[in-house]
Amino acid sequence: MSEVSSPFLPKSKVAAVQAAPVFLDTERSIEKACALIVEAARNGAKLVAFPEVFISAYPYWNWLMTPIEGAEWHERLYRASVLVDGPEVAALCAAARDHGCIVVIGINERDPVSVGTLYNSNLIIGADGNLLGRHRKLVPTWAEKLTWAGGDGSSIRVYDTPVGPLGTLACGENTNTLARFALLAQGELVHVANYIALPVAPASYNMAEAIKIRATAHSFEGKVFTIVACSAVSEEIIEAMSEGRPQNRELLSRPNSAWSGVIDPHGNLVGEPLIDDEGIVYADIDLGDCIRPKLMHDIIGGYNRFDIFNLTVDRTPRASTHFMDLPQPASGSDEENPS
Repeated sequence: MSEVSSPFLPKSKVAAVQAAPVFLDTERSIEKACALIVEAARNGAKLVAFPEVFISAYPYWNWLMTPIEGAEWHERLYRASVLVDGPEVAALCAAARDHGCIVVIGINERDPVSVGTLYNSNLIIGADGNLLGRHRKLVPTWAEKLTWAGGDGSSIRVYDTPVGPLGTLACGENTNTLARFALLAQGELVHVANYIALPVAPASYNMAEAIKIRATAHSFEGKVFTIVACSAVSEEIIEAMSEGRPQNRELLSRPNSAWSGVIDPHGNLVGEPLIDDEGIVYADIDLGDCIRPKLMHDIIGGYNRFDIFNLTVDRTPRASTHFMDLPQPASGSDEENPS
């Protein structure tokens, strides 16, 4: 039987970057990201996925210090954060445009109004260099609540891209069943899950295995491709977090803390993953492979009972304040020119 060509179910090469940022150095982290975009694009990638908060640090101090001790580090992170409409994001957009690839990358996003407020955000950049969207992590995980505010439902969206319908969630929210279902219900076929290496997790927690389990679950349940991009822990990070605290070095050097790779719609690994080491994972994906697995489980179609279950997603953007001003008088009105 000959293969049927489906322009809406494309074949693509994708890339998952496993790397550490230049710790708290936004300019050099942007340069590193742009260089990795160039490398991946030259190797044929049409989608390049980067780790969580790659620009330009994860707040490991929240796990290793008291909030008082970590306050100085938080200020450094805030000063290294970026605005979505700032020059740093513009540089990433230019790299995506110049090399014709979609980029998903995590940033520490500075609130444009509230000084000191940060979001853990994923940017979705089109191959034409336009910013398609921004997803703010809905609920910061555990110690992360000391650093980031939570996002709202406005960014629970799937984007139409040349590699297929694309959605993204950051790290622990890939465990949020309802958030994942909300993306699948919009027709997601390509899911980018980005993470940070977490050697500071409890001793019984194998971060690399946990990442793989989450990715496999989403791909198998939704019959989609999941691209996982996780950060690495550099010697620079270890030194910074171990200064005056030598006990932190062993903890931050713990193996099996990072996993990057690609999972297919059957829940199988595509190619070889990366564990802990820096590098780029490449995989060829064919969205036509999403069709046949739906015969078994189509949880957004025939394998569900929508007469029993109903999910409502509020995508209204949230603001701290809504101002209700009096309407301004029209120019030349009697109120403006009293007799």
